[in-house]
Amino acid sequence: MKVFTTQPFAVIYSLFAHEYLGYLFESFVVQVNTKQQLTLQHQNISPKNADEFSSRLDATDYKLISLVEQIQQEAVVKKFSAKKTTVADFFLKTFDAEKGDKVLQDTICRYVQGRMAKILDLLRHDKQVFIMGKDGEPTWKEIKLAPEKASILFHFRRNEENTHYFPTIKYAGEKLEFQYKDAVLVCNEPAWLLLDGVLYSFQKDVDGKKLQPFLNKKFILIPRKVEEAYYEKFVAPLVEQFDVYAKGFDIRSEKYAPSPYLTFSEIAENDNAPQLFVNGNGHLNGNGLNKNTSNVKILFHLSFKYGEYSVSTQDLKRVSVSLEKTPDSYVFHRLIRDIEREKNLIKELGNRALEVKNGKAYLDKNLAFAWLAAHAQELQEQGFTIKQLNGGTKNYFIGEVRVSVGIRENTDWFDIYGTVHFGEFEIPFIKLKSYILNRKNEFRLPNGQIAIIPEEWFTQYIELFAFSDGDDTELTLRKHHMALVNELQNGNLAVVTMSRKLEKLREFETIEDKPMPVGFKGELRPYQKAGYNWLHFVKDYKFGGCLADDMGLGKTVQTLAMLQFQKENGAQSASLLVMPTSLIYNWLNEAQRFTPGLRILNYTGTYREKTVSQFKHYDLVLTSYGIVRLDKELLKGYLFDYIILDESQSIKNPGSNTSLAVRELKSKHKLILTGTPVENSTMDLWSQMSFINPGLLGNQAFFKEEFLKPIEKEKDEVKTKKLHSLIKPFILRRHKSQVAKELPEKIEQLTYCKMTEEQEQAYEETKSFYRNKILKGLEEQGTVNTQFMLLQGLMKLRQIANHPRLADTAYEGESGKMKEILRMIRNVVGKGHKVLIFSQFVKHLDIVRAALDERHITYTYLDGNTKNRQQQVDRFQTDESIRVFLISLKAGGVGLNLTAADYVFILDPWWNPAIEAQAVDRAHRIGQQNTVFTYKFISKDTVEEKILALQNKKLQLVTDLISTDESVIKNLTKADIESLLS
Repeated sequence: MKVFTTQPFAVIYSLFAHEYLGYLFESFVVQVNTKQQLTLQHQNISPKNADEFSSRLDATDYKLISLVEQIQQEAVVKKFSAKKTTVADFFLKTFDAEKGDKVLQDTICRYVQGRMAKILDLLRHDKQVFIMGKDGEPTWKEIKLAPEKASILFHFRRNEENTHYFPTIKYAGEKLEFQYKDAVLVCNEPAWLLLDGVLYSFQKDVDGKKLQPFLNKKFILIPRKVEEAYYEKFVAPLVEQFDVYAKGFDIRSEKYAPSPYLTFSEIAENDNAPQLFVNGNGHLNGNGLNKNTSNVKILFHLSFKYGEYSVSTQDLKRVSVSLEKTPDSYVFHRLIRDIEREKNLIKELGNRALEVKNGKAYLDKNLAFAWLAAHAQELQEQGFTIKQLNGGTKNYFIGEVRVSVGIRENTDWFDIYGTVHFGEFEIPFIKLKSYILNRKNEFRLPNGQIAIIPEEWFTQYIELFAFSDGDDTELTLRKHHMALVNELQNGNLAVVTMSRKLEKLREFETIEDKPMPVGFKGELRPYQKAGYNWLHFVKDYKFGGCLADDMGLGKTVQTLAMLQFQKENGAQSASLLVMPTSLIYNWLNEAQRFTPGLRILNYTGTYREKTVSQFKHYDLVLTSYGIVRLDKELLKGYLFDYIILDESQSIKNPGSNTSLAVRELKSKHKLILTGTPVENSTMDLWSQMSFINPGLLGNQAFFKEEFLKPIEKEKDEVKTKKLHSLIKPFILRRHKSQVAKELPEKIEQLTYCKMTEEQEQAYEETKSFYRNKILKGLEEQGTVNTQFMLLQGLMKLRQIANHPRLADTAYEGESGKMKEILRMIRNVVGKGHKVLIFSQFVKHLDIVRAALDERHITYTYLDGNTKNRQQQVDRFQTDESIRVFLISLKAGGVGLNLTAADYVFILDPWWNPAIEAQAVDRAHRIGQQNTVFTYKFISKDTVEEKILALQNKKLQLVTDLISTDESVIKNLTKADIESLLS
């Protein structure tokens, strides 16, 4: 029936018995009459309607109403039923005497009991509590909650035949007679006893099941034959928690100061934690551990010794009880523990980063022994006993661990010496070499104990051991490992003794200025002069060097200056310069221009003289990587002054025949030149560095594991910095942006390309055909009448010089110029630059396009048929993924603004240099912030060389007047024509 909120009402809580769930409470509101008496008019109150009655509710009521709601049978079914069912079906099935779900029953019981305990505790706050009548009347009988808690005393009386056991209860100093009084336990965990209309709770949370048997029984009888087990399992825990009165056996309370024991043992990480207990000797026992696993942890176990007793810290109980059997009785030793002291000692471990929970802590093996080395001595001074558990297969050393390393400069190397201290044992540092390199951390001491090498030593000293030479009795480092020596010194990992001379390696700014050789023609820009000085610097220290300047900054001229210096300062043998075949003529051309005094041998071609005896007549031998592979056995018998590798990324694969061949050659000095020291992988760097400074980066396997994998797969910045510090003294790399102020606005360079044999054959056949016809026509008809044939012939020769496929679509061979073009594109694009590529032949651009497509290099394209010209320009200017713009001369010579590019490739020379200049100016114009590098590709020994010579000869004429090929032809003399076709 409905309760009106406009009239007085009260909130009450009514206790009733549920068939399956035990005793429960239900919450009600009850109408109050004018005499302030509760009436029969009532209704349930729940969280859904509680706000209607808020005027009479306090915060405790809201909590109680919520808890009461949670234990009603409908709420229990909703929470624990996996599928939709009725309340009756759920309870009949779950609590069936034979087929019921015992696990679910226990779960529900714990759930209900937990909430009943909270409800009973909250009802102490002056709440009205009743027993519900059998007719459902909520206010049938009022009950009270005792304001104080009762105490309980357990009695044991042992005689010759058995032991009698029973409890007594006291409240407010008076004994409560509860047996045979219709007392009811309304909650078991903890016990709440309803006796004579009063609900009692207990000072020590006693389990109601310990009282239940005695509600209608005077005592329990324990037969003599089972008493020992009963005492151990039941009586001892009672003695720990409650007051016990005993007759026939002793209970002795004892008190001592606790002594902490920290034991440790190995445990495989994938094993389940063992079930552990502490025996009378204070040792930790457990199941068998898998000692074969490589992933091992150390289990620490903390216990406390009180006199002769040892207790685990899994439970911080104020009292611990152990049972002693005497000849005719038993003694319960009731140990009073100092819980505050135990907590403080656990905190001491926590302050040292060992978090002990339930008496245990786990650490990785390396961390565990590092922790022991750092803290064991200090903890022992504070009273801790630290030891390994007996029964382990290995006896570990846990004393102080430290190392002292010294590095001393010798004539051509560094001597490494040092001592490792494991407590009283002193071990030569060299003895750790195989352990560090193989990452074995267990070192056996002379007394048989196993010492754990600290994990940080593997990081700190692995390069030292990996890069060192020597046998089992000595360690040495080559001088080129100066950066590693500095790092060890700066990290206080070694004491270093060295000469002042080596200090120059620390900073390049201290490099001595060297005079230029007398025979060098020309002038080096300031940054080139600095590079020339650096080449002397590494040479004087007998190091190999890598000159890795950006393309176009003059690696060739800096190298030639050094070679000229060597010649003028008494070099005893020739130097060897190895390069891709396509670069031979560029080097010859540059040498003729800057160092005409160098005696140079072009050691290439099928008909080369295969003997090293001829080298004594030369200062410099030019050859290709292919020739080195073929003539390796011959060349390795000669001691060169310098071996220089141009485009040294050619040996980036350390296992290739080329790499293996060049490493077998011998020289006093080594130098590599490259604009791209790393093309695909960090291993590229290892291969090149190992050529100039063998052993600098260790062997391949070490480098892959310690540098390549962490840098490329794990993006390890520490390893990247470490590698940089190792190679920094031996690489000089300047970018265009760094030397921009020293560069002219435009830099133009000729790139000579050697034709392939098939290409050369096609060229010679075409040249012979047209030469005979044209020269005959000149004799018979004069210059004017042979102009068309001359124009046709020169066009064919120019096409073949680019790629024979331009003149003959059936040609299936390669082009020397195309190989060089693609190599240069890869270099420029690989370093993040943008390049314009011009040709007057659309077919030539088509061949380049096909090659770029094959290599997955994106580009924009423009020729006379392109409709969306501005769209192509905008894409190139704004899209960072597009690095190449292919442009035909007629379509792109004028009217384009392409300032995103800082490189221009002219694939074929044009008669009018003014037209070439217009092409370059597509990039070099207002808005361009970078120096523009122009490369003009010229096929060696072709008409293209003759066109260049003609340009220079008649520069003013072609600049002022000539605008077409026909114009040029009209102005050619008979001598000019013969020169072009020679």
